[in-house]
Amino acid sequence: MPVSTQLLVGARIYSSLAPDATSMAVTDGIVSWVGDDRAAHALHPDADVVDLGGAFVAPAFVDTHVHVTALGLNIVGLDLVGAASLRECLDRLSSFARTHRDAVIWGHGWDESSWAERAAPTTAQLDEAAPGRTVYLSRIDVHSAVCSTALRRSVADLADTAGYSPDGPLTVEAHHVARAVARSLLTAEQRSIARAAALDALAARGVVAVHECGGPDISGLDDFRELLATPHGVEVRGYWGEAVADADEALKLLQSTGAHALGGDLFIDGSIGSHTAWLREPYTDLGDSTGKSYLGVDEIADHIRACTVAGIQSGFHAIGDAAVATAVDAFAVVADELGGPAVAALGHRLEHAEMMNGEDSARMASWGVIASVQPAFDALWGGTDGLYAQRLGTERALTLNPFAKAASAGVSLALGSDTPVTSIEPWAMLRAAVHHRAPGSGISPRAAFSAATRGAWRAGGVRDGLAGTLNPGAPASYSVWDVGELVVDAPRDSVQRWSTDPRSRVPALPRLDADAPAPALLRSVHRGSVVHER
Repeated sequence: MPVSTQLLVGARIYSSLAPDATSMAVTDGIVSWVGDDRAAHALHPDADVVDLGGAFVAPAFVDTHVHVTALGLNIVGLDLVGAASLRECLDRLSSFARTHRDAVIWGHGWDESSWAERAAPTTAQLDEAAPGRTVYLSRIDVHSAVCSTALRRSVADLADTAGYSPDGPLTVEAHHVARAVARSLLTAEQRSIARAAALDALAARGVVAVHECGGPDISGLDDFRELLATPHGVEVRGYWGEAVADADEALKLLQSTGAHALGGDLFIDGSIGSHTAWLREPYTDLGDSTGKSYLGVDEIADHIRACTVAGIQSGFHAIGDAAVATAVDAFAVVADELGGPAVAALGHRLEHAEMMNGEDSARMASWGVIASVQPAFDALWGGTDGLYAQRLGTERALTLNPFAKAASAGVSLALGSDTPVTSIEPWAMLRAAVHHRAPGSGISPRAAFSAATRGAWRAGGVRDGLAGTLNPGAPASYSVWDVGELVVDAPRDSVQRWSTDPRSRVPALPRLDADAPAPALLRSVHRGSVVHER
């Protein structure tokens, strides 16, 4: 077949090889050259030329933690994110119920921590807002949910299940079984429409690849397989969260699910907002409770060992300090048995790792354990007066999501949204990573951008040194942005690691100040194919 080259000119190209580049050649889906416009025309006289008129061209984003169908259900269904009060939450439910006759009303996103009432919806209130309807409304962290009487009656032995509440939110196992019943009432068509809406929304925000974190208690196997088989320009890598005991079991599970890896939301604990993250010390606002643990050291080590021997990447959901420490202890067990290099070769992951301390970080780094983190968590719930402070007290709250300290210890960071827990707004995610609400925890714009591009590809097992860059030989996965000034910034409150002088030839990025306008996407391209165009 004839070789086809497209030449982008008149642009500002983000390339570490040529920071001043204004042109980029793409040949059969691969970046083949970067440089200035004059040389571009001379070297590629027969190329298809696209003049970008000063637009910014950068590696496309990769989101390392998503729930695609759940995001889509929020886009096309009952979205409770941003409801400013209990009354508004119930009014949204009531309005939706009047206009939709689906077998289940599936809603997501309420967050009582920001309401004046500081109280979750009750089953009685759901029944009043949507009489007789089967209603499932997950909290913003998706680790608890409120359910109508009609749904509760459909769940066998619910009252005898851990995490049961007669009128309030269901947590842990009670939530899992109620979610499974609600999920079973969604039709294949509903799931298909939701998936398409979610993938389109991701492409429209400059995201060309995602890591779907599925599992038996999250999306279910049918939805997971359907998603992996969905044709779309956004690449989906599947992470399946189910523990195994040996290498043969790991290989069989990988084959039967179609997953890329056995990790993601393999729960060691729950979430801080739902009081189910596993803590060393009790919650400040909940008596002597230290949350919930789903897996211990032995079970975690069994899974890491099995995956390592089978050559499969593993990972776990760990938020609380007790959960993170337990995971790190399990990695130590396997590293002692199989050797640190054998463990490091797989790039195993911890999702969230919100309460990792300095010792945890150093040990994780020594075994190449990647931290897949969500900066928007801090933007939503951090600081001295947010959810974290409510649940943990101010002192502990300001230790959460220690990105700078983890990176300084050598932990490789990868950034994601955990959507629909947080919105898919990559530039806002970078802003949150840079302007962290705890002093000393933010990272530089360059480090944040790398963690959402190159670092995210590495977290997905792509370690060719090219993915996530716009250097020759890299896959042509990029986004084109309408943006004003480009700058080179140092971290806000830590020592800079490179010069901000323009003569240093460090690639520039859009401003990430709070008052800076967000870049506007013009086009998303993955491996040379356009997946979104404005």
